[in-house]
Amino acid sequence: MAEKKNMTPELNEELPPIELLTLEDGDGNEITFEIIASLEHEGERYVGVVEYIDDPEKLTGEEQLVILHVGTDDEGDYYDVVEDDEELYQVGKKIEKLLEDEYDIQA
Repeated sequence: MAEKKNMTPELNEELPPIELLTLEDGDGNEITFEIIASLEHEGERYVGVVEYIDDPEKLTGEEQLVILHVGTDDEGDYYDVVEDDEELYQVGKKIEKLLEDEYDIQA
């Protein structure tokens, strides 16, 4: 039988800080995401994000993971959606491996 992990922190344990990222979509709407994974792949940086929901009761379990490429220019970091299918697949597999112990991931 698989060992179950207690995901509830002890009262004296601090929760890890939530990393939030606010981006603007093509229509000019601001959307806040929570960064749940960060990694390097072939010398490039990537993050896995989900739309941030501050009320745990509103979570459905159907939240969608979005993989973003992190670039840097004179103004700092910027984020792009990964459009290359092979790159997305490879990075997605790495992120899935990172998150498999914490989340129920369904491909």
